Amino acid sequence: MSLNGTAAHLVTLAEGAEHGGNHESLSPYLTGGGALFILLLLLWITTRFNRDR
Repeated sequence: MSLNGTAAHLVTLAEGAEHGGNHESLSPYLTGGGALFILLLLLWITTRFNRDR
């Protein structure tokens, strides 16, 4: 594959990504809230196993 062919292919791929890549069903608040919940759950589990303090 030549350099010109590769560049043309990359331009074609870049033109298709104009929508930002966000899926309509993903809510940023739900994603952030889920991540916060998981991190707090991991913190709670860690403190339950660390009884020596």
